[in-house]
Amino acid sequence: MKKVTGFITKNRLGILIVAFLLLIPAVYGTVRTKINYDILTYLPQHLDSMKGQTVLDKTFSSAATSMLILENTEAKDVVNIKNKVEKVKGVESVIWINDILDITAPKEILPAEIKDIFYNDKKHSTQMIIKFKDSASSSMTMEAIGNIKKIINKQCFLSGMSAIVKDTKDLSDKETPFYVLIAVIFSVIILSLTMESVLIPFIFLLGIGMAIIYNFGTNMFLGQISYITKALAAVLQLAVTMDFSIFLLHRYEQERGRYKHKEEAMGVAIQKTLVAIGGSAFTAIAGFLALCVMKLGLGVDIGVVMAKGVFLGLISTVTILPSFILTFDKAIHRFKHKSILPDFSKTAKLVTGKYKYVFIILFLLLFIPAFYGQSRAKVYYNLDESLPKSLPSIIGTNKLKTDYNMTTTHFIIIKSTVSSSKVKEMCAKLEDIDGIEKVLAYDKYVGPGIPGIFIPDSLKANFEKDGYKMLLVNSKYKAATDAENIQIDRVIKLVKSYDKSALVAGEGPLTKDLVEIAAVDFKNVNIVSIFAIFIIILLLFKSISLPVMLVGSIELAIFINLGIPYYTGSIIPFIASIVIGCIQLGSTVNYAILMATRYREEIRVNEDKTLAMRKTIQGTARSIVTSAFSFFGATIAVSCVAKIEIIKALCIMLSRGALISMVIILFVLPPILVIFEKLISVTTINWKSAKKQSKLEDEPGF
Repeated sequence: MKKVTGFITKNRLGILIVAFLLLIPAVYGTVRTKINYDILTYLPQHLDSMKGQTVLDKTFSSAATSMLILENTEAKDVVNIKNKVEKVKGVESVIWINDILDITAPKEILPAEIKDIFYNDKKHSTQMIIKFKDSASSSMTMEAIGNIKKIINKQCFLSGMSAIVKDTKDLSDKETPFYVLIAVIFSVIILSLTMESVLIPFIFLLGIGMAIIYNFGTNMFLGQISYITKALAAVLQLAVTMDFSIFLLHRYEQERGRYKHKEEAMGVAIQKTLVAIGGSAFTAIAGFLALCVMKLGLGVDIGVVMAKGVFLGLISTVTILPSFILTFDKAIHRFKHKSILPDFSKTAKLVTGKYKYVFIILFLLLFIPAFYGQSRAKVYYNLDESLPKSLPSIIGTNKLKTDYNMTTTHFIIIKSTVSSSKVKEMCAKLEDIDGIEKVLAYDKYVGPGIPGIFIPDSLKANFEKDGYKMLLVNSKYKAATDAENIQIDRVIKLVKSYDKSALVAGEGPLTKDLVEIAAVDFKNVNIVSIFAIFIIILLLFKSISLPVMLVGSIELAIFINLGIPYYTGSIIPFIASIVIGCIQLGSTVNYAILMATRYREEIRVNEDKTLAMRKTIQGTARSIVTSAFSFFGATIAVSCVAKIEIIKALCIMLSRGALISMVIILFVLPPILVIFEKLISVTTINWKSAKKQSKLEDEPGF
C-alpha cells in the first residue's frame, strides 16, 4: 500500500495529465451513448404485452402510433396535410377517411362507428392515424415527429405515446444540463460555507466532475441508458461520492500537522482513508446493484450506471483528488476562512446526557407511523402524469380523450385463421365489456355496408397481414386504474377464448404489467439491498449487533422519507417508491459507518463510553453535516428547476432523505451505541482492542 500511495504522491503531474487525456475518449463515449425515453420498453420481453408490441412493430408498424387531431380544417386541407405527413421519413402510413371514401361524398353515408372514429362534429374536428416505421422511442420516430410538427399548424394537435416520448426527450435534453449546473452551484455555495477554504469546493468538483464524465463515457458499452438515468446520474454521483473527498481532505489536514512533507502526509491520509471510504463505497455500490434484481429493466439501467459511478468516484478520490490537493496546497491554505459549522459539543452532550433514553423511545415510536405511511403512500404509473400539462403532446392527448373518448387504446392481435364471423362475434362481446367505447376491426365493417372490393390493399394491410389480424379497442378508462386493469383482464380472457395465442398490447396492458411488476420489485429490491449492506457492515466490523443498529437507523430514515407523501396527500411516481430505499440506504449508511468506526477508535483509548461518544460526535459531525447538506443542496436545487415530475419527485425525496438520515445518525444512533455498548462489545470481535495492528492502523481512520 505504501508503494502505491508513494507512487500517487510522487507522480501527481503524470496522473493529472493521464486523467485529462482520458476525458477525450470519455466525451466521445458520452456523445455516442443512446438515450431511451420510453419507460415501458424496459418491461420483460417474455410478457404477452411485450410480445404483442413486437408483432405490432414488426408486422403492422403499429407499435408507434400517433393521432393527429385537426380543428376547423376543410377536407381538402386535411388531405393536403395528410399527403405531406405521408412523405415524412419514418412514417409508414397515414389513415384517414379518404382511404375508403371520396372527400366529396357526404360523411353521413359511413357507418356511425367509423364516422365517430374520424369525426367530432360538435368540436368541428377530425383525426387521422399516423403509423411509424420504427418503435415509439427510436431516433427515426423522434425525427419523424419533429418533422411532422413543422408541417402542422396551431389548429392541429399531435397525441399518443410517440408524441409524448418526443416531448419528454426534448424537455429532458433541454433541462439536463441545467440540472448539473445548478447542482454544482449549490454544492459550491454549501461547501464554501462548511469547508475552511474557498478553493476546496472547486477542486472537489473538478475531481468528481472528471469521474462523472468517465462514468458517462463508459455507458457507451451498455448500448443505451434511460433519460431518467441520464438526468439523475451526474447529480447523484456528485452527491454520493462527495463524502469521499470530504473524508480524504479532513484526514490530510490532520496528517499535515504531523509530517514534515506534504507528500508523506497525503500518503498516510490515503492509506487511512481508503479503508474507511472503501467500506462506504462498497455499501453504496451494493445499494445500487440491488436495483439489478428488478424485473423492470430500468433498475439494471440505474443500478449499473450508479454502481460504476461510485467505483470510479472512489478511484478518482484516491488518485486524481490527492494530485489536485498537493498541486494547489499553498493556494488552498492561502484562502482559508472559518467554517460556519459549530464544534457540535452541545449536540454531543445533549444526545449522550440524561435525554439519551428519550431519543431511544422516540426512535422506537417513530417506526410505527413511518412504516404505516410508507406502506400506504399512493403512486402513479402513467408517463403523461409526470409531464407539464402545457406540453403539446399532453394537450393533444387530452383532446383525444375528451373529444373522441380514446383515453387508452388496446391492440388485439389474433391469428388470421380466425374466421370473419368469429371476429364479428368477438367484437360484439368486446363492446359489451364495461368501459369499451368502440372496436375497430376490418372484418367488422367489410361486408354488406362496405364491400371488400372498395377497400384498398394498403388500408387492409393495416389490419390484416402476414398471418395476423389486428383489432383496435378504445377504452374510456385511464391506464393504471383499477377499472382499466379489470377491463384488460376481461378482454384477455375473451380474446383467448377465440384464439389461445391471442395477444393484447398497447399502453393499458403494458402499464398493467408495470403495476404488477413494480409491486414485486419493491419487495425484492428492499430485501436484497438490506441484506447486502448488512453483510458488508458485518464483515467490516466483524459484528452481529452493529449491522442491525446501523441499518435499522437508516431504515427508519427511509420509512420516514417514504411515509411523508402519505401524510401530506402527495402522489409519487412508482419508480421513486422502488429506488429511493436503495439509494438512500446505500448513500447515507456511510454516515452511520463513520460514526461507528470513530466510536470504536475512541473507546479503545477511553473506556468511558459516554466520553468516547462525545469525542466521536465532535470528530465526525462536521463531515456528516457537510456531506448531508452537500447531498441536499445538489438534489433540492434540481427539484426546483425540473419540470419533469419523475425527476422533481425523486430529487425532493433524495434531498429530504439526506437530511433525515443526518438527523437520525446525529441524534438517534449515538444513544443507541452508548446504551448498547456492552452488547456491542460481546457481539463484536476486537471491539475494544485490535490484534497485531501497526501504528498506522491504530490511529483514527477519519
